[in-house]
Amino acid sequence: MDAISRLLTPRSVAVIGASADPNKTAGRPVAYLRKHGFAGAIYPVNPKVERIGDLTCHPDIHSMPEVPDVAIVLLGAERAHLAVRDLAARGCAAAIVLASGYTETGEEGARRQKQLVEAAGTMRILGPNTIGLVNLTDSIVLSATGALEMDDFPVGSIGVVSQSGGILGSLLSRAAARGIGLSKLISTSNEVDLELADFIDHLADDPATKVIALYVETVRHPANFRAACLKAARAGKPVVAFKIGRSEAGAKAAVSHTGAMAGADRMYDALFKQVGAIRAKRFADLLDVPAALATGRRLRGRRVAILTSTGGAGTLVSDDLGVAGFETPPPDAATANALRALQTGSEAVLNRNPIDVTLAGLRPDLLRGAIRSLLASPGYDALVIIVGSSSLAQPELMAGAIQDCLPETDKPVLAYVSPHAPDIGALLTRRGVPAFADAESCTAALDGMLRVERFHAQGDAAPAADVATGALPRGSLDEAQAKQLFGRFGVACAAERIVHTPAQAPAAAQALGGRVVLKILSSQITHKSDVGGVAVGLTPQTIADRLVQMAADVEAKSGVRPDAFLVQEMVDGGNELILGMHRDALGTAVLLGMGGVTAELFKDTTMRLLPTHGGLTRGEALAMAQELRTWPLLDGFRGRPKADVDALVDTIVAFSNMVAQLGERLLEAEINPVFVLPQGQGVRAADGVAVLADAP
Repeated sequence: MDAISRLLTPRSVAVIGASADPNKTAGRPVAYLRKHGFAGAIYPVNPKVERIGDLTCHPDIHSMPEVPDVAIVLLGAERAHLAVRDLAARGCAAAIVLASGYTETGEEGARRQKQLVEAAGTMRILGPNTIGLVNLTDSIVLSATGALEMDDFPVGSIGVVSQSGGILGSLLSRAAARGIGLSKLISTSNEVDLELADFIDHLADDPATKVIALYVETVRHPANFRAACLKAARAGKPVVAFKIGRSEAGAKAAVSHTGAMAGADRMYDALFKQVGAIRAKRFADLLDVPAALATGRRLRGRRVAILTSTGGAGTLVSDDLGVAGFETPPPDAATANALRALQTGSEAVLNRNPIDVTLAGLRPDLLRGAIRSLLASPGYDALVIIVGSSSLAQPELMAGAIQDCLPETDKPVLAYVSPHAPDIGALLTRRGVPAFADAESCTAALDGMLRVERFHAQGDAAPAADVATGALPRGSLDEAQAKQLFGRFGVACAAERIVHTPAQAPAAAQALGGRVVLKILSSQITHKSDVGGVAVGLTPQTIADRLVQMAADVEAKSGVRPDAFLVQEMVDGGNELILGMHRDALGTAVLLGMGGVTAELFKDTTMRLLPTHGGLTRGEALAMAQELRTWPLLDGFRGRPKADVDALVDTIVAFSNMVAQLGERLLEAEINPVFVLPQGQGVRAADGVAVLADAP
């Protein structure tokens, strides 16, 4: 048994600094171990106390009759390392250090934390500054959280790992109140040794855990985090992460638009997407989404039936689903007939969705029939049942009627409890029907289920052929050099000619079709439009004079006299996108978004982190395009011709392969705009930025 397994399922526990007073923090761990049924040996250690209840209290660590699997260290930061040193010397597998006063407090705290690490040697450490862990699966509580004052907790299949101790207690108590069953809860806090990735990796192998929920402050070791999350995904265990710090200003000044749009929080978005983790938008989602995923049901599409006996609540759910892109179509003829056969009279409203079956709350037989008809319908992928005030009198009948229908399908079935009735919500959740008090929670849960399904459908990246990259220039490339680089990797670029004098420009324009774009060509000036360095729609007759004027304008605005110009074919009729890369401590990401000069203004972008080796898959590239708010413009919005999305996907994959192959040598790269032409006509990279470091 490895150290983490012994930490989570110890046969014996030492409590260093235990108090005989259960009302004190130092008295809680022993009290909670006994209260919640720990069956192993407990060894309190305190030289000032002889007994705690019927337990012998040992004067020091060396006097314990055996080596404990785990020790909870309740001493302050100035003495905790001494206990850790003695525990390590005895061969203890792991120590849980609750004390604060380490790196979170400054330089002196950092010194103490280093001292703690040195004292531990090869013994594993959870914390410091942790509240401990709770293993509900095996009735083992190694924590001082006051949430353990509660008598009973629903045991389930959601594992929780939190970098905040207080949040662990919050989630434990909130889950219990809502009937949501948890398996393990671990507070990693300062992560001097054991961290998020260690426990994600462990829970991926834990038969009692089906879903992993994370409260994230920072990812200290991105490679370990990636590997652990991908292991969980392969094991069919979704990861749901709530990351604090959304408002952090992480954008940096850079030569590309991409650098300005790719802040630190956006990189976390990209990291989570790359490993298939669902990012919880609200703290409430950290329980709501896992509660739905833990049912093991699969959402294969966006069509949702809403069954209600109270119209207003159904409209709330329908409206929020619609905002998130879900569909609530009316029942097809066969389904409507099946519903109509269940109920005589005029109570049922069956030609729209929400589907209002007014007596359903009072007649379980009618409710069962309606649920079965909607779940059997090929027109729906999921069902949301509105639990109205009529259920208050007989909640067991309502819950039983819904539960009876669950074995007949694997489609998701959720409940929205309209009156304030937390007991009914908890009852439904315990019966296998995740129940929510907010319409937004229904949407978040379904969205999470859909994201899991789509991640697994993205496939693996095909191996990319290596491209010869010898004799590349270094430093900031000019536009022509940048596009030559992109072209090596399979990115289609607009046709162009380099000219140096007004006399050369007309012939170049004529050769490129007669209607062209003129740009300055400079590695010093990246944002050419800002200094008057771009002119469109020129002809062989107008281009020479415009070149002379452009040279003067650019010199006046920038102080740089251009000596080279680019004459480029005029690309019409396409959608302008931006495609770029960004690198920080979390990894390297590819960014896709609405392009052109307004790219930074609208910030309609999405990002994906590259895997450890190679570029993005075609599935990932397509998913990026579909995540843009402006995706409908590519997909034939209001009669527009559909864009060549296949060619766009090829371009994203090719660009990502370039970024992956060049690695640290590629400091920045961006295409803005890349024109996506109508279906069958491909794409054209119309401008480019690249900055290269020296070859290693």
